[in-house]
Amino acid sequence: MKQPTFGPIFLAFALFCTMLFIPVQWLYPLISDKKVEDAAASLSTNVFQGLALQKRMLEDDKYLPMYGSSELSRLDVYHPYNYFKVNPAGFTPFLIGRGGTQSFVHFLSFAALGDDLKNRELVFILSPQWFTKEGLNEVHFAPNYSSLQAYDLVFNDELSVRLKKKAAKRLLMFDIVRNDKLLTTMLEGIVYHDIKHRCEAVAVKPFGYVYRNILERKDIVMSLFAVNSRNPKIDHGLRSLPLNALNKRAERTGEAASKTNPYWINDRYYRKHIADKISKLKGYKANEAYTESPEYEDLQLILDLLKQEKTKALFISIPVNGPWYDFAGFPKERRQAYYEKVRTVIEKSGFPVADLSSQEYNPFFLKDTLHIGWKGWVYVDEALAEFHRKQ
Repeated sequence: MKQPTFGPIFLAFALFCTMLFIPVQWLYPLISDKKVEDAAASLSTNVFQGLALQKRMLEDDKYLPMYGSSELSRLDVYHPYNYFKVNPAGFTPFLIGRGGTQSFVHFLSFAALGDDLKNRELVFILSPQWFTKEGLNEVHFAPNYSSLQAYDLVFNDELSVRLKKKAAKRLLMFDIVRNDKLLTTMLEGIVYHDIKHRCEAVAVKPFGYVYRNILERKDIVMSLFAVNSRNPKIDHGLRSLPLNALNKRAERTGEAASKTNPYWINDRYYRKHIADKISKLKGYKANEAYTESPEYEDLQLILDLLKQEKTKALFISIPVNGPWYDFAGFPKERRQAYYEKVRTVIEKSGFPVADLSSQEYNPFFLKDTLHIGWKGWVYVDEALAEFHRKQ
């Protein structure tokens, strides 16, 4: 009877262990420059829920990372990704985020990137609607949550003890995190100081370490095969236009797309989401305010971390649609209180703010009730170019 040979099995096991435990940074060169370029406007979940593509992007000074949410996907010809293809300014915007990626989602990404952010330029776009009384909820957090970044937080010894504890406590507020018993045990070991929680965390940590390594390798594989490039929408007529002419061009574009309503809202959006229920929407925001929200604490986590890393960050404060918010019953005084508070919080931490709140009543600044539109992107383009020039 032929004896079984175990050599191939042992070899396969040895190769698996080697791939699992060699430093993950040795694997990053597998991701080509072309893959990074393709990812710049893909808005893929593999980018903001992963780490490999962001780390590779941060190695190249030509990229200016832009963190935000759903406004990033409004890729008209005035959008920074498209505009700076026509008007090069020494950088290429790299878009990171989608709807629901509020401050805490981005904080987890920043914490995992750590030293890669040191002295690096980046842009962070704030949306007023993040700052509700409820703040980031499960509906918006769960689809954008990254278990890789959460596990990385546990093993991140570069993060200050205070920030790490606050972040762990915040993570434990979400069901999708608490459903992961291994991660929950390790996070509770960070939050609580009693012997029981600490011993349990120490006992499961080796298993968490192995699982974190598996997630890192999965991230690299997904980065190699799951990111699709996006063709830019270029209008060569925007080349070298002075700001006032560019504004007029954007206004004409917005006017042509927003003829059916008095709120400067894109016609297609208005017909699909508003027209049939306009009478029911009058005053629907009368009880809202954006000055008391858990989002401010989440934003402070970002500010403290970026300050620790000496990151050169520009925060862009986007206005709401003035005429629409008047109709919705959210008074201007309350809106102004939000703009002033969020600007003060950021500036107190030492970061500049491109405050665009004065543009609430600028026609076609927004594309709908809350997303940056044609003229809005022109102002953002100018802010990015000026920020980069000063660095």
